[in-house]
Formats: sequence, structure tokens, C-alpha cells
Amino acid sequence: LVLSLAWLGPAWGGEDKDEEVIEEEEKEKKEDEVLSDEIKEEDNVLVLHEHNFARALSEHQLLLVEFYAPWCGHCQQLAPAFAQAATELRNESSPARLGKVDATAQTALATEFGITSYPTLKLFRDGNRTHPLAYTGRMDSQGIVRWMQRRAGPSATLLQDTDTIAAFINSKDLVAIGFFKDLRGEAAQAFFEVAAEVLDMTFGVVEAAELFQAYGLSADTVCLFKKFDERQTKFPVDPEKGLDTAELTRLLRIHSLQLVMEFTNETSDQIFSAKIPHHMLLFLNKSSPAQLSLQDSFRAAASGFRGEVLFVVVDVTGHGADVLPFFGMTAADAPTLRLVKMENNRKYKMEQDNFSDSAIRTFIQAVLDGKVKPQLLSAEPPEDWDTRPVKVLVGKTFEQVAFDETKNVFVKFYAPWCPHCQAMAAAWEELAERYKDREDIVIAEMDSTANELENITIHGYPTLHYFPAGPGRKMVEYKSTRDVETFSKFLENGGTLPEEPPVSEVRGQPPCPGLSPAPAG
Repeated sequence: LVLSLAWLGPAWGGEDKDEEVIEEEEKEKKEDEVLSDEIKEEDNVLVLHEHNFARALSEHQLLLVEFYAPWCGHCQQLAPAFAQAATELRNESSPARLGKVDATAQTALATEFGITSYPTLKLFRDGNRTHPLAYTGRMDSQGIVRWMQRRAGPSATLLQDTDTIAAFINSKDLVAIGFFKDLRGEAAQAFFEVAAEVLDMTFGVVEAAELFQAYGLSADTVCLFKKFDERQTKFPVDPEKGLDTAELTRLLRIHSLQLVMEFTNETSDQIFSAKIPHHMLLFLNKSSPAQLSLQDSFRAAASGFRGEVLFVVVDVTGHGADVLPFFGMTAADAPTLRLVKMENNRKYKMEQDNFSDSAIRTFIQAVLDGKVKPQLLSAEPPEDWDTRPVKVLVGKTFEQVAFDETKNVFVKFYAPWCPHCQAMAAAWEELAERYKDREDIVIAEMDSTANELENITIHGYPTLHYFPAGPGRKMVEYKSTRDVETFSKFLENGGTLPEEPPVSEVRGQPPCPGLSPAPAG
């Protein structure tokens, strides 16, 4: 009987009806979940949407929200670190919480907060929905935790007596202390802002008059205490202009570095984040006592250029070995000197290396005064550079090909290690094959890690430039979709495309950074 009823069920419509009811109930349940302001969590991260966002803001004093897209590779990469940071903050009972919004599904929230790329992180404080703060920290768990901790509590420690301040100064290799007569004044508040942003430095504040006197101060001053080089650097607050946060941050970055840095895995972040416009590099083999002794004159030359030129020692047998190809060098070239202009990665070389401090100073000043021409890398052109559909350019041959007034030249500037370049390689070959019989069109490529140009700086890979025929040395950067049909349309229209909405960072892929970590950027 049971079996008979089971078989007859569908004929009576019972089972179909049950399935419909179940589907309807599940649908209603999902709709209720979406419409509800209940806040669910995944790995201690609040799952937010249009209907619970306001509640989350009202319940959490500090809420860092990640706006993401499920298909975004950068978001997927960030997810484990974001969850780990959320767990750490939760475990320490911090008032700071982390949340996430699928911006592709919650389009109203994405529009409200101007989300144009993924992931975008914004901090909401005290329920304020109209003025969220952009996240400026590192995209790893410790970076997120430290950034949030600085905003959850005082960004600087209040120091009230001589014993406390002495212990504070001795606790780290580097501490910044703001001496302010009024901690509620504009200058002190600007100092707190800087302390909240500069996460790799420890900050303290002083208001007590006896501590001003103990440290020989009579007016508002920021002091940097170090266990290296000059032990104390003072930055007096201008009584008329006040304390400029950007300028103080710059000065702290510059003076927190040793006068002469050694390029290592541990110091590379410091070297690049200082944003000093020029780097003077001494390449040497640290296993050679004779070469090690060159550091004395190198250091002697450094003091007069602090803030303008960063002096860096690079061991060609250590961490520095990885950067030698960027300079077209091998370990056998050491000892040698190079100066790099960070703005465009131009490299300058002495005609003959002279390691005396006076010669180094003279050379640097000549570069700063524009009296020295940069040294440009160029590989040798392959024998078959112009016999294949894609023409292979090098520094030495670029001018004659790209600026040929009878040709329209489309050039891909690439790096061999760049995944985006590798992904579009087949499309570039197909494009070249399509136009190989056109006398007026040249499809070319240049390895920008081995070749440099005097008037063209490549900041990311791949970069595509179009050089139209005719006089005037014109250049057009291609910024649209990287596929054969769009490339072809661009060429057939003489280096332009019909007006279309710009490709958003959300959908497009950002280029690979122009250079791998090296003293030159």
C-alpha cells in the first residue's frame, strides 16, 4: 500500500504540490532574509546589504566596510586577510568591526558611496553615513588591524612626567613626541591626524610645562628621538601657519631613515615610502674589505643632501643581486655608483667612478642642475627583428621605427614577467598577422625592462602607444579593451575609437606595476 501510494502520488498531484509549496516557502524565506535588518557574520565579518546597513552603522562606533565583487581577483586575495583582521579585532574586544558589501548585488549602496573599483574600503565612524573615510593602510591583516587600532584609541600616548617620557623614548629605536601647550588646539589635532596615518612609528604627546623645560623647549614643537645618526631632530610649529599634516608626514618619513640605508628585504618598504626624489646608490661586494671601506666617503657626502637625495648601499652578492638587471649590470661591475631620479626612473652614471666624498657631491649637484645626461639601457636588436609580423624594437632602433613619417606604428611596451602582457600576447600576434601585408602599418613590441627611452616613461605593463604617420612626432596612448577587434577598429580609424564610456577599473585589469622592488622604484 505504501509503495502504491508512493507511485500514485504524482498522478494525484500531491508531490508536485509539495515541491511548489517548498519552493515558494524557500523563496519567501530568502526574501524575508534580504528585507530583514538582521546582521549575519562570516568569519567575524559582518555581511551587509541595503536593509541592514543603517543598523550596522548605529551599532558599531567604527566600521570598516569592504565593497567587493565576487569575481574580482584582488577581492579574493584580500578575503583571508580581511577575515583574519576581523577575528583579531573581535578577540581583543575592540570597538572596531569589519563588514563587507557585495557591490555588484547591492547597487544602491555602491552608487551611494561612489564605488568605481574593487575592492574599495571605507571607514564609517559614529554612524556617520555621509562622510566615510577612505582606507589608507596596507592590504594585509596586520596593516588593517594597526590602522583600525590607531582610530579606535588615542593615536598618541599622553606623557605626563620625566620618568614616563624617558621610558617612552628608550622603548623604541624611533619615537615622535609632540610638545603642545594646548592638546585641544589645532596644531595638536593635526599631530593626532598624522599619528593615526603613520602606522610604522610610535607617537607621544606632552602638555606639561615642566617637560617643555626639561627638553629645552618654549613653544609647540614636534621632536623625533632616534637611536641612530643625530639623536634628536626638532620641527618647530610655525605660530602663523600652524602644523601642516602633509609636510610633517614628509619630514618624519625623511628623518626616520638612516642617513645611509642598506637595501635589504626589511628596509625596502621604508626606502620607497619616504618619497625622496633622488636615490644615490653605491653598489659594492660586502665580502670585499676594500669595497666596504668606500662607505665612509659615501656617508660623508650624504649629510648635505638629506631630503633631496637618499643614499643607499646595495650589496651585489646579497638582496641587491635581484636589482642588477634593472641597471644593466652584473656583480662584476661593483664597486660603482648610480643616481636615480625617482620621478621617471632615469639613471645617471659618472664617466669614471670616483668614490671621494667631494667627487660624489659634485656629481650629484651636476645631475640636480640638469648638466648630466641620463644613461639609457638598450638591448641589441635581434637579427630577425623586422622579419616577423611583430617587429621587435630596442632602445637603439626605436626612434627610426616609431617616428618613421611614412608608417603608422602601434607599439606594445611590456615586461616578460607581467601576466597581463602574457595574456594579451596571442592577440598581439594575431593583430600583427592581420596587418603584415599593410605597408603603412607596423605592429611592434619592446621589452621595457631591458630598454629605455629618453622622452617616454613607461609606468605600468602593458602600455600601448600609437605613433601616427606624418610630421610632428605624435603619440597616442591606447586605453581601451585589449582584443584584436578593438585594436583593429582603433587602427582603421587612424588611432581613435568611437566615443564610448571609459573602461572602469571595476571591469578592467590594472596594469602590472612598472618596476619590481628595487632602489630605483
